[in-house]
Amino acid sequence: MTESLTAFELLLQIDQRCRVLAADLPSQPTRQDSWSGIGFRLGEHWYVAPMGEVSEVLHEPRFTQLPGVKPWVKGVANLRGRLLPIMDMCGFFGHELSVVRKQRRVLVVEYNDVFAGLMVDEVYGLQHFAQDSLEPVPPNELNGPIGAFVKGRFQREQSWQVFSPFALAQSQGFMNVAV
Repeated sequence: MTESLTAFELLLQIDQRCRVLAADLPSQPTRQDSWSGIGFRLGEHWYVAPMGEVSEVLHEPRFTQLPGVKPWVKGVANLRGRLLPIMDMCGFFGHELSVVRKQRRVLVVEYNDVFAGLMVDEVYGLQHFAQDSLEPVPPNELNGPIGAFVKGRFQREQSWQVFSPFALAQSQGFMNVAV
């Protein structure tokens, strides 16, 4: 004589059989620590900004020019009800102001009290590098004012210099926009 099982007991039996017959999951390969950032270009140089230092990437927004500011301050844009100052990074670092192109993008940086848009020539999306492949940039290669904001580099088909928008946001020269 077979005894009838309750629904709960039947479910317990099914669970036990499934656990016995279940194949083990494949072991996870050891994950190499990776470093991720937003790749972009200024002139002929390639940079990557740490993921945590860029809030978002925008197409060049419409902006209103401002009187009495340095030429690299393009103006202010309305970003969802907030005024976003737009700064041309080529102009800030003493290069020719970038020409109007479809590839141009704005990296939005929000750090402490600084909320700014950094206009760059082109964005290459998310870039991943092995954490241990970060190398220092020799001081003789850090020529020009951008060197103060470069925190190392990753080498691939071209050199990706690690640019810190947070370090830029803390610099007195960046904050001094009045003529």
